[in-house]
Amino acid sequence: MLDHGPNRRVESRAVAPASDQSNPHDAPVASCPGPQDGGPTRLQRRWPSPAYRRPAEPKQGRSRLGPVSTPTSTYRLQITADFTLTDAAALVPQLRDLGVGALYLSPVLQATSGSDHGYDTTDPTMIDVSRGGEEGWRTLITAAREAGLGVVVDIVPNHLGISVPHENPAWWDVLAQGQDSPYADWFDISWEEGPILVPVLGDDEDNLLLDTEAGEIRYHEHRFPLAPASFRPGDDLAEVRQRQHYELCHWTEGDQRLTYRRFFAISTLAGVRQEDPAVFAATHQRIAGWIADGEVTGLRVDHPDGLTDPADYFTRLRELAPDAWIVGEKILEPGEDLPAWPIAGTTGYDALNEVLWLWFDPAREAEATAGWQQLTGDQGDAAAHIRDGKELAATTMLAAETTRVARLVAEAGGRAFPQELEAAIAALAIHFEVYRSYLPHGRELLDRAAELARAAQPDLTDTIAAVLPVLADPTQQAARRFQQLTGAVMAKGTEDTAFYRYARAIALNEVGGDAARFGTALADFHTAQERRQHHWPDAMTALSTHDTKRGEDVRARLAVLSELPREWQGYARQFVETGAELGVDAPMAYLLAQILVGTGPLTDRQRLYDYADKAAREAGTRTRWTQQDPSYEQALHALIDRGHDNSGLRDALGRLLGVVAPAGRVNALSQKLVQLTIPGVPDVYQGTELWDDSLVDPDNRRPVDHDRRRQLLAEIDSCPPLDETGRAKFWVVRQTLRLRRERPELFTGYTPVLAEGEAREHLVGFDRGGVITLATRLPVTLGAHAGPGWPDTTVQLPWSATDVLTGRQWSAGALALNAVFDRLPVALLVKD
Repeated sequence: MLDHGPNRRVESRAVAPASDQSNPHDAPVASCPGPQDGGPTRLQRRWPSPAYRRPAEPKQGRSRLGPVSTPTSTYRLQITADFTLTDAAALVPQLRDLGVGALYLSPVLQATSGSDHGYDTTDPTMIDVSRGGEEGWRTLITAAREAGLGVVVDIVPNHLGISVPHENPAWWDVLAQGQDSPYADWFDISWEEGPILVPVLGDDEDNLLLDTEAGEIRYHEHRFPLAPASFRPGDDLAEVRQRQHYELCHWTEGDQRLTYRRFFAISTLAGVRQEDPAVFAATHQRIAGWIADGEVTGLRVDHPDGLTDPADYFTRLRELAPDAWIVGEKILEPGEDLPAWPIAGTTGYDALNEVLWLWFDPAREAEATAGWQQLTGDQGDAAAHIRDGKELAATTMLAAETTRVARLVAEAGGRAFPQELEAAIAALAIHFEVYRSYLPHGRELLDRAAELARAAQPDLTDTIAAVLPVLADPTQQAARRFQQLTGAVMAKGTEDTAFYRYARAIALNEVGGDAARFGTALADFHTAQERRQHHWPDAMTALSTHDTKRGEDVRARLAVLSELPREWQGYARQFVETGAELGVDAPMAYLLAQILVGTGPLTDRQRLYDYADKAAREAGTRTRWTQQDPSYEQALHALIDRGHDNSGLRDALGRLLGVVAPAGRVNALSQKLVQLTIPGVPDVYQGTELWDDSLVDPDNRRPVDHDRRRQLLAEIDSCPPLDETGRAKFWVVRQTLRLRRERPELFTGYTPVLAEGEAREHLVGFDRGGVITLATRLPVTLGAHAGPGWPDTTVQLPWSATDVLTGRQWSAGALALNAVFDRLPVALLVKD
């Protein structure tokens, strides 16, 4: 799942019409150009038939991968036009030397022109030309095979990109032929509601052009097909528009009137009906080929909660890829269990948060909350902000989806469509406590939502009681659509709204995180890892992804603030007061102050400007994607400049960073080793083997200096010091990944390793079955309350061991942490 922002192509309102938008491969046609009759795209010849196709049988003689081809680790690469599959192939020897077990690629199938992420697939049967095409794919697969590395690919079954209709032959054909199109069943369209709504127009409809020779309607850079026999030379444009299977409307109308399912609130990503076996087969044709040819050993499935029936989808995917390591981007709320799908587990947001919480000091929560409330005047807690955010999502951003469910409920009940029915659906979605249910499993979640909704809005009690039987019946379309709605409301209302408003401690405001949970007890962490080892030992673990709101090392630095409430509040007060002078509201200034601590002063301030704009628009209190306030956004930029240039603020930040930076490095190194060694398959997001100051996308997709990392592979041959260069992190990642690849039998269990002595709560330790991880937590408090180092604090080593990070050997028995941590704040002890 990708946080694309609004992606409504609003820019079309100000873009002049291109002089020639025609495709050089096309010849003019008199009627609708679609995939079957010489349409306007080079992709048509490769497009699959809508008819059902069984996955190809494995080729004779291909060696089987075993029960499941689980990698020892993965390394995520963002494949783009600037870093192609060929570039990735050249990187393979370097990643092999780093210790990586498998390449983990962002989507590589044909996507919308200019897409920098690839989640807007337009043709699922071919490799994206701009990302290297078929030749680049073959080069990469050959390189991976020669290096003995697996290949894991990110696939996107939930939606297809439609922002450039002529690049998506199926969508083009549906626009042209409506329900008569052989692709009409591909997309989740409410045909009974009228023409397909296309929210693309600005305030300049006079720029609409009728091109009868090409059989198109054009609007700036946008092209739309004309239905067969729907026009004649000389026809009036308004009349021709009325005859189409789609309605071009103002871009602001989509949230209220859209007639097709989309990805969250992004109207340029149309939902695909993977519940239809024919659609599944056609859209997975290339994936089946990858598996049959032994090219791909693993699949990462994007946003399965958007699908009608994720369990059925994963069952069919497992049948298609019986040997593949499959993980699903399922966002679990704290305490929620993954359904019993035939996959290895999640993509690691649950692990990310379990690890993150270790570096927050729960004893300082009251001080943190009081400081936030005093400086911002915000007395609401996380739960209140989440309810407000979800209400905004259900009633505004996703109003069309809420209306659709209400209409389906009314149809199922054979009743009229009362206004309170829509309000009841919204209330149930707002109070749904996880992303979604999977009926009949999760019925209790619906009942709980009804209980909370009735308590919040007693006037809806009777209506809620009336709709519950329909929403609880998995055979009802209304129930299926409601389950898809609740996930979208949760994501947009919580992660993309509330988490930008409630900024008490923004490092906690992460995908799948809990803004109300200020840290964790060691015992709870160990319990979570024991469960992980027992239930999902091969799930992915992660610290940074293309979707994280802040990079792992930024969060590690921000966690230090939980140990420095007075020092942090002193700086935050100066920053918030400066923001008030410039017209920036206190909550947003408080958030930006944390960002400056997390990244430190940046030479490239544009990165911070872009982050501030996105954060403020997501919060939606003073500026928003659909109603941008340039003057407010300029004030945000001015505040960032003050933070860098004003001597008082700059000096205050410098004093704070004097403590935060070194402690943050301890946190960052410790959490990295923990993530790399807890149960699961660890992923290293591109570039994060060194210190990383990335913010939310697209900042976290910036180019990576792989040459620098290649140089470090050649230079570092012993334990480096922990400093600002990041060499220590690079060393820890390399040594750990190599050990996991060379000695996987050491990582098959989980037993907590507990310290004894004054500083025992500052140790995170566990035995994986022959290798022991030791890491430092709460380093500032460790120094302040336990004296320098680890006085009289030991662990019992069950066997003699070698620390693969320092090369030192230790005998069985009591091991003094003062000694083991005298070079690095972490140790990785392998049984001799």
